[in-house]
Amino acid sequence: MKIIMLGAPGAGKGTQAKKIADKYQIPHISTGDIFRANIKEGTELGKKAKEYMDQGLLVPDSLTLDMVMDRFQNPDCARGYVLDGFPRTIPQAEALTKALKEKGESIDFAINVEVPDENIVSRMSGRRACLSCGATYHIVHIPTKKEGICDRCGNDLVLRDDDKAETVQKRLNVYHEQTQPLIQYYSDEKKLVEVDGTREMEAVFQDIVKILGA
Repeated sequence: MKIIMLGAPGAGKGTQAKKIADKYQIPHISTGDIFRANIKEGTELGKKAKEYMDQGLLVPDSLTLDMVMDRFQNPDCARGYVLDGFPRTIPQAEALTKALKEKGESIDFAINVEVPDENIVSRMSGRRACLSCGATYHIVHIPTKKEGICDRCGNDLVLRDDDKAETVQKRLNVYHEQTQPLIQYYSDEKKLVEVDGTREMEAVFQDIVKILGA
């Protein structure tokens, strides 16, 4: 079962990817994890990627794809995988489709976790974090007993820069421009399935399980 997760930042696709991986006993693969693993192990691909990253440059699509395809060779991918964070653009998607086709393989499902922008801005700008112990809260969904104070260690909570409404909206704008076209791409490929990401996390997961089969 080869799955690609789609959805805007903050839509919850990473959480759903982990739950799918746990239920179906397949690896949850993110490009960030692949980069870190290759760099840590000092592989040739890792050394090349580090050269770009050390200069503050984006790793080229071709190198990212090589790393992804290399990761697929690991024994834990024999039954499939959940790919999270790649592809991000149409050229990446086309290159992945081509590389898989050359091996006689293809993606089974591209799951789009659909959440409107306003929900995501509200969801993320409501987050609060404790920089002392790492605990996270939400002013609506996971409030603290005392406003602005961590339940666990008693220190002040902060709104991270990444979670500020204007920052979230900028990330969403980039997503709409670069990544959202993948929804049409995988729809054309007859691989796209969509779930309502505004529902409770477990309800969203059950919708995905119905699509994938128990």
